[in-house]
Amino acid sequence: MENKTVFKVEGEYIELMALLKAVGIAQTGGHAKMIVDEGNIIRNGEVELRRRAKCRKGDEIHINHDILTLI
Repeated sequence: MENKTVFKVEGEYIELMALLKAVGIAQTGGHAKMIVDEGNIIRNGEVELRRRAKCRKGDEIHINHDILTLI
């Protein structure tokens, strides 16, 4: 079962690792790095391996069974 979450981006963007921590998927920065490095992030249909990728409004991010939509 998929969990869908909408996240409001304050400002121009949020870095991927900060996003993972903000929504509670990662408990620490080290945990966030591990999630990204393992290739578990699909951003707008592409695997995202950049830890500090700038996630912007309109992006859709899939992490295992979670879907984040940024507004």
